[in-house]
Amino acid sequence: MTSASEMTTDRDDILALCARLGQAHMEKDADAIAACYAEEAVIYDMAPPLGRRGINRDTVAAWLATWRGPITIDSTDIDLHIADDVAYTSALNRMTGQKRDGEAVDLWFRTTMIFARSNGRWRIVHDHSSVPFHMDGSLRAAVDLHP
Repeated sequence: MTSASEMTTDRDDILALCARLGQAHMEKDADAIAACYAEEAVIYDMAPPLGRRGINRDTVAAWLATWRGPITIDSTDIDLHIADDVAYTSALNRMTGQKRDGEAVDLWFRTTMIFARSNGRWRIVHDHSSVPFHMDGSLRAAVDLHP
């Protein structure tokens, strides 16, 4: 059984990992982003394909290069649960920044992440990000939503 002090340390460690991930996006640091993930992490993000295993550092670097300046990701409604060497969190995220083509991005999306501790270190082992879509038959992504 995990003690209260261990739970606090685990919570702090996981939140620090999430902060490093956010900082890495702000600094457009593909290596730091990749370092947050386990080697065989399951990734269901908003970009095609439907899913993949592991973070490809070069793909991340190519995506980061499409941004003019920093990418800011702010999280709200964070719900974190920890049980021994596994934890999960859900949150609403707001991503803002400017693309190289001048497009201003201000996008809210949903994220659920699963973390696992291995060799004393927490890593993301599952990352699912999505936006809802309009159920009116158009199948358009509902990127205009705000909490």
